[in-house]
Amino acid sequence: MAGHSKWSQIKRKKGANDKRRSAMISKHLRAITAAVRSGGSGDPAGNLSLKNCIAAAKADTVPVDNIDSAIKRALGAGEGAAEYKEVSYEGYGPGGTAIFIEALTDNVNRTVAEVRSVFSKKGGSMGNSGSVAWQFEKKGVLLVADASEAAQEAAIEHGAEDFVESEDGLEITAAPADLYAVQDGLAAAGFAVESAQMTMIPSNTVAVQGDDARKLMVLMEALEDLDDVQNVYSNADLPEDEEV
Repeated sequence: MAGHSKWSQIKRKKGANDKRRSAMISKHLRAITAAVRSGGSGDPAGNLSLKNCIAAAKADTVPVDNIDSAIKRALGAGEGAAEYKEVSYEGYGPGGTAIFIEALTDNVNRTVAEVRSVFSKKGGSMGNSGSVAWQFEKKGVLLVADASEAAQEAAIEHGAEDFVESEDGLEITAAPADLYAVQDGLAAAGFAVESAQMTMIPSNTVAVQGDDARKLMVLMEALEDLDDVQNVYSNADLPEDEEV
């Protein structure tokens, strides 16, 4: 779980910034549009990518009306509409940290140039494909406010791989294919799932403090602020009270 909850405070802080919230909503709607067009369906029941995108959008409190409108627009888009491609980039940040970036772009040359520029200006270095990806694994992550033994047993019974207790309750990990089976199983057992989405979890973490921690947070926020970047992950273990 390290690397997942460590960034929750930053996400909450960024969510309070109107400009960044608007950009975040735009990123989610772009991802939903791309998922509809690539999957050929606006029904999340038959389009897993769309289901994942909707779950991520709802976790960031994107209004349902915006989500529905994006799906309708994507279904009605004809020739000439932007075609988005999923790409990933890798690099290194202060303190020897590994950084993995997921982007959605209609112009790969533009996106890679922007990512490289941020790495260069903010104290990081861009790596080759495969340089750090091996340190991350895609997982489904669920958050349940109830951290009781009964909730833990229900999670394991329905396919969860692991869980940890946190200040927010129970953080559960599952294989990507089992994410929604665990979610449905918990709901059926009477446990409210606050969020369920895909993420990249590092196999090992690197403790980063002081100046390196602040520089890393600035670098990651600059990457996240790029229009084409959807998600930025690191293997940093940051102090919870660290400020940018």
